[in-house]
Amino acid sequence: MRNLVVVGASLAGLSAARALRARGYDGRLLLVGAEDIPPYDRPPLSKDYLLGRAQAADLALTTDSDTALDLEWRLGWRAVRLDAAERAVELDDGTRVVTDGVVVATGATAVPLPGTARLAGVHLLRTLADAEALRAELRPGARLVVVGAGLIGAEAASSAAALGLNVTVVERGPAPLTRILGRVGNEVSAALHAEHGIRLITGAAVTELAGRDRVTGVLLADGRLLPADVVLVAIGSRPSVDWLAGSGLELDDGVVCDAGCATALPNVVAVGDCARPYHPWLRRHHRAQHWTAALEQPEVAAARLLDGPGGSSAYTSAPYFWSDQFGVRIQFAGHTGPDDRVEITDGSFEERSFLAVFRRGELPTAVLAMNRPKLFGRARRLIAAAGPLPAAQRPR
Repeated sequence: MRNLVVVGASLAGLSAARALRARGYDGRLLLVGAEDIPPYDRPPLSKDYLLGRAQAADLALTTDSDTALDLEWRLGWRAVRLDAAERAVELDDGTRVVTDGVVVATGATAVPLPGTARLAGVHLLRTLADAEALRAELRPGARLVVVGAGLIGAEAASSAAALGLNVTVVERGPAPLTRILGRVGNEVSAALHAEHGIRLITGAAVTELAGRDRVTGVLLADGRLLPADVVLVAIGSRPSVDWLAGSGLELDDGVVCDAGCATALPNVVAVGDCARPYHPWLRRHHRAQHWTAALEQPEVAAARLLDGPGGSSAYTSAPYFWSDQFGVRIQFAGHTGPDDRVEITDGSFEERSFLAVFRRGELPTAVLAMNRPKLFGRARRLIAAAGPLPAAQRPR
């Protein structure tokens, strides 16, 4: 192969380009990115960037050493179609790029509330432009309603509270971070919200936003109206794969691929937030929407792309993420189930420093830590060493 295209110029796409060069690929390497700026780090957008502790230049992912990679950039260009028969990527200006192989790294987009695009003061938080617009409205004393208490919602709420806003968080589930942290994590996150003066409303659905030209409130299904000067919608993301319709790729909550990130089409791999590879650790396909996966999957995908169908590389890392909220670092690895037994092995929540291990029978399935990075590192290796969950115990 002498001509490769990476579609998507964020962390996953840049990491794929670096991995391809590191493995000896010396042909043409084109990076196509829908945003018109170089790749940048997204996790700080909900934290240091909102707080004014970081500026756009501080988020840059490219370094001086990347100049040696001899990459060809097409920033501000969007891929609109993959023509598998002709091995071509079509861009939104009509350009067709014929290629020997494709890395799909187009990421994901934030999910909006239906019918709210016309209202000023309503924000999503996925891109640098989103963060700039939101930051401009986070004024002390303003009333912010965050819809959704996942990682982005919780981190943004933490930042806004630190800036002096009156913050309310509305979550459809029973507690923040319900799906990924389990009961102990729920209790931790809910307590942190309360401690920092954030009103947390759980088990509540948003039906619509009030306001004519600008948002004035959030209406809940039970009839309550929450006054709001600013609203952040953080209810999840959807993979950016519409441009792949009709390509022959299997699309189901992302690009479905094998454990090596290889798709059903020859010489096409997928990585990052848009990829849904088979995960041997979980024994199912899984779309990992975290920074670590966007960094690690490209190593596997690059090897598979260059080695061809006979390649055996696979992405096997146990799911892992971290979150900085309310002055503490929360770290999690593995996967919890509703019947897992939880044991706090070190510290306590009252100290705001602890390590908790989740077990299914005697098998460790996950580890959760607050402000215990060294202990967490050792415990994370324990989870990895335990290997994939037995078929009868795998999460659904």
